[in-house]
Amino acid sequence: MFERSALSDGVTAQSDEQNRLKARFLGLWERYFGRSEPTSEFVLNRLVALYAEPHRHYHTLNHIQHCLRQFDQVVEWIQDPDAVELALWFHDAIYVSGAKDNERRSADLFLEYANERIDAGFRQQIDDLIMVTTHSGLPSRPDEQFIVDIDLSSFGLPWEAFMQDGLRIRAEFAEVADDEYYPGHLRFLRALWERPSFFLTDCFRQCYEHTARANIERLINELAMRGYA
Repeated sequence: MFERSALSDGVTAQSDEQNRLKARFLGLWERYFGRSEPTSEFVLNRLVALYAEPHRHYHTLNHIQHCLRQFDQVVEWIQDPDAVELALWFHDAIYVSGAKDNERRSADLFLEYANERIDAGFRQQIDDLIMVTTHSGLPSRPDEQFIVDIDLSSFGLPWEAFMQDGLRIRAEFAEVADDEYYPGHLRFLRALWERPSFFLTDCFRQCYEHTARANIERLINELAMRGYA
């Protein structure tokens, strides 16, 4: 009997995953917008192209897939799953390293494609969900807390995977010198560390709080040893 190679199996699995991801978005979009212009295929192709931009290393479709896997694990506790999922698909659609308006422009892209075809309250809800991923404050609404925790869930990965993600983010700032990059990164880490709890929802605290805090503490100490106080 002919046996497929491991490489062939890997390619097939990747293709299957991409097809599932595509079907997932198309079904979600068409529940609200039907087949009207811009079509679900057009919007999906635009998002895929954006997440594949060459300057991206972390903020790619892989990050969205990671977020969706986390979303699936807590969906039963989310009040409006479709709103949160749409926000996840769009929250990093526009990404320019170091820009302060990435989330605003990403939300505006969603609003452009939504084009007043859905209820204004639902549009605003998704806009708000995208904007809380700036991580500039502590949201009080449950779904906003969930999307923040989902977006930051990679902090709770095992150390090696956590550091790989950190290197991917660093690669997106290739033009920035270490002496400029790491002090700013340390401020961000310390702001997260100083929260009463790293994660805002019980689900994520129970799963990832200890590991996330251990990762942040270890990274802060390692950077301090390298002279980035």
